[in-house]
Amino acid sequence: MQQRFLPICKQDMEARGWEQLDFVYVSGDAYVDHPSFGHAIIMRTLEAHGYKVGIIAQPDWKDEKSITILGKPRLGFLVSSGNMDSMVNHYSVSKKQRKTDAFTPGGIMGKRPDYAAVVYSNLIRRVYKDTPIILGGIEASLRRMAHYDYWSDKLKRSILLDSGADLISYGMGERSVIEIAEALDSGLNIKDITYIDGTVCKVKSLDSVYDAIVLPSYEELKSEKLNYARSFYTQYCNTDPFSGKRMAEPYGEHLYVVQNPPSKPLTQAEMDRTYSYPYMRTYHPSYEEAGGVPAISEVKFSLISNRGCFGGCNFCALTFHQGRIIQTRSHESLISEAQKFIWEDDFKGYIHDVGGPTADFRHPSCSKQMEHGVCKNKQCLFPKPCKNLKADHRDYIELLQKLRELPNVKKVFIRSGIRFDYVLADKDDTFFYELCKHHVSGQLKVAPEHVADAVLNKMGKPENSVYQAFVKKYKRINKEIGKEQYLVPYLMSSHPGSTIKEAVELAEYLRDLGYMPEQVQDFYPTPSTISTCMYYTGVDPRDMKPVYVPKNPHEKAMQRALIQYRNPKNYDLVLEALQKAGRMDLVGYDKNCLIRPKHKTYRNDDNRNKYETTKKKKKTIRNVHKKKH
Repeated sequence: MQQRFLPICKQDMEARGWEQLDFVYVSGDAYVDHPSFGHAIIMRTLEAHGYKVGIIAQPDWKDEKSITILGKPRLGFLVSSGNMDSMVNHYSVSKKQRKTDAFTPGGIMGKRPDYAAVVYSNLIRRVYKDTPIILGGIEASLRRMAHYDYWSDKLKRSILLDSGADLISYGMGERSVIEIAEALDSGLNIKDITYIDGTVCKVKSLDSVYDAIVLPSYEELKSEKLNYARSFYTQYCNTDPFSGKRMAEPYGEHLYVVQNPPSKPLTQAEMDRTYSYPYMRTYHPSYEEAGGVPAISEVKFSLISNRGCFGGCNFCALTFHQGRIIQTRSHESLISEAQKFIWEDDFKGYIHDVGGPTADFRHPSCSKQMEHGVCKNKQCLFPKPCKNLKADHRDYIELLQKLRELPNVKKVFIRSGIRFDYVLADKDDTFFYELCKHHVSGQLKVAPEHVADAVLNKMGKPENSVYQAFVKKYKRINKEIGKEQYLVPYLMSSHPGSTIKEAVELAEYLRDLGYMPEQVQDFYPTPSTISTCMYYTGVDPRDMKPVYVPKNPHEKAMQRALIQYRNPKNYDLVLEALQKAGRMDLVGYDKNCLIRPKHKTYRNDDNRNKYETTKKKKKTIRNVHKKKH
């Protein structure tokens, strides 16, 4: 079979001898036929099962004709905002418009609407009144039930209702989309497809819905934030494909949004098949004139080796989207993919990444998960590694070694990140040595996120002592192998639980480290995370205890400025923060101080004397300089 792009216009359909497509995929991203893009995987999966598919990428949502260029599909429309939530794609955490969009030709911003999945679906519904519409992708997946929307600062209904769509395929949709396709192809009405795992539907009564947990109604959620916290945690505890229960969320007396249990994880053979389809591995040639699609540069020479994450960070939506059970590809599959790009002209010898959500997770965290699922009320790594945890890097080491030995490969990087606590939990240090010897190029990026244990607890991250143990071991191993390599910590400001006190503690840590990060990640309340639930409700849904939440923009600016206290532009904010924290001992000329006094004011005679001595020395130097000239 000839390897080619899927249809984007009627001419492409005619070239294949097709009069009508089975499915039309509408995407907020440009068409990139690469397995790092959700639309490519879903379309190639449907194609492999015999369905005719085409894509309308970034249609003009103000023009109804833009949605008709491929005609009416026989079975339905598939709709996604793209690889990112459209609101995260458009706006920074301060709600300022971003300047570029890496998923658009030429990086141009503004080629997709806000709340893209809702807008596209409504556009389709205006033109095609009765054609089935199935939402998918991260935007729909994380908004599948009532959710807090940071950008409007409101509790919103399920996206299924606001969009007018018929179904949501949530999570990684290969299984559910094929079951939906088969059901529609058999003649079943979309309104009767209420039973498929990995989907969300709407029904008028619960007569045909069995064993469902009935959540608080939308009105109850709006009237009391604590109801939302309880409802969210019930959902969070039912994200496992083996133990997760069906849930129903009432909207008035005669409407329910029903979430079926998650789809079962893919086997390794199924994962291999998913990544073996005839992807073109690049953007559609029609984008060449605009300069191509920037996002391809990040993934073109990278390998996705796994899915899922049992790390369970509270600010991460992976639990709701990909789940906590690790799914992996075989070594043969990954090597086969690498061999497709290592001979390309622009390959410089560097495989940029071999990983996934967490690079060094290559098997389920314990042996029972593929039969019984993950624990509902326990985490694998938090607050301490579970006694049943299998911390074993042998398979990953073997994979990396095989990739390093491929011809034309100079170095294999691990850019998607490792879990330092998982590395420490492995009693065999072989991976640690391999990492430092072969997979670090001067700097290793890790994500402690914070240093204050009170904040780390709310993040679902290990205590700071664990990170410090990793730092110590990293330095020792690099010294042993004769390399001078550094750690670059990712840090987050203004996470729930972080007061000015904890923000100052983080600044003091950076002072002692002698490091000031160029960029700071302010906590971003995206839909369907525990941290976002804390942000909205003011309680930790795990125990319903109150949590301090920094919401005031000025306070958030102070917390962010403390992380970059050396930047002169942040001086006033840092000074104000230290005053509020009662930490004026950190203003002065001592080596432990963060900033100097603003107007030559002194806390004690020692600082005054130090300042006067420095002043006299500078004056003497100036006088000598004048005499010479």
